[in-house]
Amino acid sequence: MPEVSDTAPDFTLPRDGGGTVSLSDLRGDLVVLFFYPRDDTPGCTKESIGFSEQLQAFADAGAQVFGISKDSVAKHDKFVAKHELTTPLLSDEHGTMCQDYGVWKEKSMYGKKFLGIERSTFVVDREGKIAHVWRKVKVPGHVDEVLETVKAL
Repeated sequence: MPEVSDTAPDFTLPRDGGGTVSLSDLRGDLVVLFFYPRDDTPGCTKESIGFSEQLQAFADAGAQVFGISKDSVAKHDKFVAKHELTTPLLSDEHGTMCQDYGVWKEKSMYGKKFLGIERSTFVVDREGKIAHVWRKVKVPGHVDEVLETVKAL
């Protein structure tokens, strides 16, 4: 589970629309990674739309933003089309990245325990180190808070 100042675990994952994204290829830029439980659920949709609406502001601050879930690329493509998202979505179907970033957790809903992604966001600095971590994210106001943090780096 990476913490602030740790080297961010590298990855290469497929993305919506085709192709792959590797963290090592993004060195020199700030990178925002937001992990979310599932495409097309209320909180995940609000969060993804929020990052898409602010994508240019993140770019202006020198940051690239990526959403990550265990959904397939095909499911991401449908989610992107349905909500006109502009934020790239990465598919971690095997859960390796979720494990590496410590977001695959036991959760509880209505008294039932299950494993799932704990909504979390990481900012990776230009040298590939974790600069900021948010765990157990609440969606309202989160995108603005991440943007302000990125602008300060």
